[in-house]
Order: sequence, then structure tokens, then C-alpha cells
Amino acid sequence: MQLGFFTMPIHPLDKDWRRSLREDREAFILADELGFTEGYVGEHVTDRAENITSCMMFICTLIEATRRIRLGTGTVNMPNAHPAAVAANIAMLDHLLDGRFIFGISPGGLLSDAEVFGNLDADRNAMFLEAINQVLEIWRSDPPYDIRGRFWNVVVERQFMADIGQGYLPKPLQQPHPPIVVTAVAPFSKGVTEAAARGWEPISANFLMPQWVKSHWPKYVEGCARAGRPADPVNWRVAKSIFVADDDATARAYATDPDGPYWYYYSQLYTKLKRGGRIGLFKSRADQPDDEVTLEDVCDKLIFWGSPERVAEQILAFREEVGDFGTLLYAGKDWKDRELGRRSMILLAEKVLPRVNAAIGKGRAAAE
Repeated sequence: MQLGFFTMPIHPLDKDWRRSLREDREAFILADELGFTEGYVGEHVTDRAENITSCMMFICTLIEATRRIRLGTGTVNMPNAHPAAVAANIAMLDHLLDGRFIFGISPGGLLSDAEVFGNLDADRNAMFLEAINQVLEIWRSDPPYDIRGRFWNVVVERQFMADIGQGYLPKPLQQPHPPIVVTAVAPFSKGVTEAAARGWEPISANFLMPQWVKSHWPKYVEGCARAGRPADPVNWRVAKSIFVADDDATARAYATDPDGPYWYYYSQLYTKLKRGGRIGLFKSRADQPDDEVTLEDVCDKLIFWGSPERVAEQILAFREEVGDFGTLLYAGKDWKDRELGRRSMILLAEKVLPRVNAAIGKGRAAAE
């Protein structure tokens, strides 16, 4: 199992924006130093708590500050931008990172973003599909372009001047394109199947109950079978909310504090999902009544916390429940206590992961 980092940072509303951005950036730099293999950052334009407005711009601040970690958009919300702009900016970012880039995409989940960009009442799934298809067609094509769709047109005809290079949309460094990942947020996600059929890889979100995370693997297998390629667990990424401290008492106090960053994270998501009619994502069973879904229960089931020994046991038990996967994505939280926030990542990399991988190795050896 490898470690990755995924943050859709949720910060206190009164926290200085400069400080939260610096800390989010510092977390990625630390992840690189600790050997995390990849890191993703989300984007939301209209949210004071989730306040990184452009994942691409944020990643640009990390290009010279990191060395090994592959950086990914987590995600580009495709309906909110013209496909030509996305294609050009992603291509440049892939070159700036010297190919150290992963292209994470989604229809976008923040409804206030959808409203401000004018697609709240539109079929955003259809917009998403058209947008990524046009981006890929741009990268496959040479000008003059004539790519037309229901929502966008990409046309360069009258102003194409091959002799001076005018009218060309850039292509990424990685060919035919950077690796593409999609974040799965629904149980039994059909999107996982469609993504796998196209050669893309899934990330299971950190706010899904384990039984719904488990449902993603069969859907991935289904999509891979359709494409005639093997379904390898190494390509499955699963995000989890984890807090590691040197002892259980410290971890419990920080991770279960109603005024702490972990509860704050889930209180924000709980409120947004409930008001948006999507509280089902937090349900333990499909027929569970809405009023039975409590914040306390959500936090209890979705946050792993403890000493390195305790957290390793929780990760192994989780893996036993959902199945084998290749990368555990540590879900970033606000650093209410900077030292504890950093220490959690350090302990995960240096103490927890070796225990987990040793146990996995023993289990495989016994099975053979």
C-alpha cells in the first residue's frame, strides 16, 4: 500500500485566508518530504470554508517546492469552464511539472458554484461528459479545429495561421494525455464503471461509509472487463480521514473534539449534504431514515484516530472490509494545531504504513 494526500480543505470562516493557504501548501511539501506518492487538491469558487478557488493555480505554487510527489487536480469541475481553457491550462501544467501530473475531473459537487456559473439547473453530468470528450479531442487533434457540442464549440478556422503558429491549442507532455482519475462519491457508482471502461482510475471519497466504498470495486471490475483489461487493485485509491498521535489520549482529544478540525470538517459536509437533499451519502444502509443520520454517528464511523498501533489496526480492518486497494489517501484537515497536524502525517508515513504493509505482506505469504 502506498500513501497519498487528498485535500478539499475546510477551514474556519474567520481564519486568515493567507494562513490557511500557507498551511495547505505546507502540507503538500511535507507529504513530498515523507514519500507520499501523489497529492490532490480540490477547488471551490463560492465557499469561504473550502477556499482554494483554483486547484491548477494552487498546484503551480508547488512546482519548485516539491520534487517527487505527483500532483493532481482533485478535481477540475468540468462544467464550470470552457473545454479549450481546461485543455490549454492542463497541458501547460503537465509541462511545468515535467509530467508529474494527474488529471482529476468531476461534474462538481458544490451547488453554489454551479449557480454562479449558470449551470445549477443544467444536466451537469452531460456537461461533464461533453467537456472531457472535447478536451481529449483537442489533445488528439491538430488545427483547424471544428469540435461542436450541445454546450460548447471549439472552432478555429478563420484565424488559423500555420506558418506563424497561430490557432494551435497545446498538448500535454504525457501522451496521449496525463493519467485521469475520477472521485466516486455515490454507492454503486456507475461513474466508476464508465471511467474504468475508458482507462481512468477511481478515488473513493473519504465521506462514504465502508460498505459504499466496498461497492466501488465490483463496478471498477465491470468497467475494466468491458475494456478488456485486468482490474488491478493497485489502481484503486481510497481516501480516509485519519489522525495519528503519539498516544491514544492525545488522538482522542483532538479527533473527537466537537470544536476540533475533524468534527468541523464533517459538520460542514453534513450541513451541505442535508440541505442539498443528499444526506444519503452518510447513511449506513439505503433504507435508513434521514433523521437517524447524526453528525456524531458520522464522525464515529468515518474518522480513524489513535496511536500508530491503533490506527494501523483500523486501516487493516477497513481493508479487510472493503477489499485490497493500492493507495490510501490521507484526507487533509485544517491545522488548528499545526504541530499535531504535521505530527499526524509524519507518524502515518513513518510508523503506521510500515506496520500496515508488514501485515499485508504476512497475509499474502500465508495465503500462498
